[in-house]
Amino acid sequence: MVPDTPNILDQLLPDRHPQADFFICDVADAVLKDLIPQMEHPFYVLSKKPEMAVRRYEHDDKWLEVIPSAKGQATIYDKDILIYVVSQVMHKINRGEMVNRRIQFNPRDLLIFVNRGTGGKDYDAFCEALDRLMGTVIKTNITTIPQDGTDVPLGDEERLGWFHLIESAHINRKNGDKGGRIMSAEIQISEWIFNSIRRKSVLTLHRDYFRLRKPIERRVYEIARKMCGARPKFEIGLEKLLKRTGARTELKRFRHTLRDIAKHDHLPDYHVIYDERRDVVVFKGRGTVVAVPEGGNIHIPPLSGETYGRARRVAPGWDVHLLEQQWRAWAVETPKNADAAFLGFCKKRFETADQN
Repeated sequence: MVPDTPNILDQLLPDRHPQADFFICDVADAVLKDLIPQMEHPFYVLSKKPEMAVRRYEHDDKWLEVIPSAKGQATIYDKDILIYVVSQVMHKINRGEMVNRRIQFNPRDLLIFVNRGTGGKDYDAFCEALDRLMGTVIKTNITTIPQDGTDVPLGDEERLGWFHLIESAHINRKNGDKGGRIMSAEIQISEWIFNSIRRKSVLTLHRDYFRLRKPIERRVYEIARKMCGARPKFEIGLEKLLKRTGARTELKRFRHTLRDIAKHDHLPDYHVIYDERRDVVVFKGRGTVVAVPEGGNIHIPPLSGETYGRARRVAPGWDVHLLEQQWRAWAVETPKNADAAFLGFCKKRFETADQN
């Protein structure tokens, strides 16, 4: 693993909550990984300015339209809410707990999870994000087929669907005062998204995803995480990469942006190299992502809270929850001491990566 350098740290936002302990999933892939493997564009806008235009994205015979509300299209920062919600659902699934589309949580936990502040303006921004997520309508011919395979359109038919990213939301304020502190929240996600989550069509993000300063950096990391995955490297033409980001910018300006990202080389999990001669971007893994095979039916009990802290010390700079996911999938029998076995796995992974 390539260690962090002062140059890299200077390009990232401060880690406001270094002791936060959460399991992280990517809702973009929860929604689209199995449905549009080569998706050309995202459906979250990369600007904080209100985006009012209807957008249409196509790949082969699949398409979707993103229809914003009067408050604009959902942004890549709004997606943080869904990342948190999907993460909590996946965490329960991995622990064998029952799940449904309605999730209750403390918004303060969410703000800490996504590396934001916990002041009044941050709670206001949370509510504004709910407006955009609930207002944005997705119209598409992409379907999440039911588990029993029923309700599948015939070969000469096309099934269209309309849905919101979030179907409903409620918040509870202290003393019912409009300006009072938000005490709790409840969100119901769409069935379309929930079906994908139950199939575990998700990817794990590095914690530093929330420390990336620019929307385009987040989107480039998402594409690298999705397309490169655990492979040593992945190449993509600059013009094609621009289309996949969904950024509304000229190719010349995007080329300058990629040069800057490659120069600082601060994206988590992947090095970014821009080959000017071929006008190609190369993503190379840092060794922090490994393929997770399909796990068996081995029962491994939950780890103690202290174990995660010890894991961070034996594998500094690594996402210990991603390591836990890899370890549980790798295990072929129930260990006598789960905590000790996990720490041994972390130490070995860190030492092996350090030698490469």
